[in-house]
Amino acid sequence: MEGREALIYTALKYKGDWEKIFEALKRKECPTYEEATKAVGELRCKAVTLLDGDYPRQLRHVFRPPFVLFYYGDISLVKDMKKCIAYIGSRESNEYGEKMAHCLCRDLAQDGFTVVSGLASGIDTIAGQEAVKRGKAVAVLGNGIDYCFPPQNSSLQREIREKGLLISEYPGAHPPHQGQFPARNRIVAGLASCVVVGQASKRSGTLITVGYALNSGRDVCCVPFPADEESSCNDLIKDGAPLVENVEDIYRLIDYQKEELPMP
Repeated sequence: MEGREALIYTALKYKGDWEKIFEALKRKECPTYEEATKAVGELRCKAVTLLDGDYPRQLRHVFRPPFVLFYYGDISLVKDMKKCIAYIGSRESNEYGEKMAHCLCRDLAQDGFTVVSGLASGIDTIAGQEAVKRGKAVAVLGNGIDYCFPPQNSSLQREIREKGLLISEYPGAHPPHQGQFPARNRIVAGLASCVVVGQASKRSGTLITVGYALNSGRDVCCVPFPADEESSCNDLIKDGAPLVENVEDIYRLIDYQKEELPMP
């Protein structure tokens, strides 16, 4: 029996729970050949493990790298970390934050960048909508790969699954539980070379992703907000995060030179 099959079986058995998988591996819990083969054969989705060569290299070095990633779509979208940008923000977005998300994510995808988000309501939804139009959307779920949350994003989730990359460390149709969304955020931050904060309130869960990004050595930049609005974006800018008004600001931060089209 291959080690990857045993790892997939263990991830399925413990529903993607990192702690439980880790403890099972520590005590050398091992399925039979029949158990592992049956579990892997019944998977509806694809799976990549820490033992596989096509496992995203950048995730090997994050806090608690996922043992198994379950996915639908094109895993090569996250092969080159330099071409992956995470765009994150509040679930309760406003008109200005949404406008900036539309513009920036559209331009990033048009320039060939993969846009990574968490498929939450608000800013994440817009990031996914703009990027999937150009086949450059990656959505990291905080629930089972075959479960849709939030429900209003069912069509977007299906479209990203078909045209981009839908990914989760949680298998099957398991609904989200407390703690899974913060854990999801380490994958969002880990896949990208740069994290753009498109909108964040003072108590936003977006800041958890920022923390993971900084601890992993990723660049973090922020869209500025009007001075009379409560915004963690402005607080992060005061603390030294680069200000982003357009994609050129992001490209300068990651040292990317956009190719100029030849004159006709």
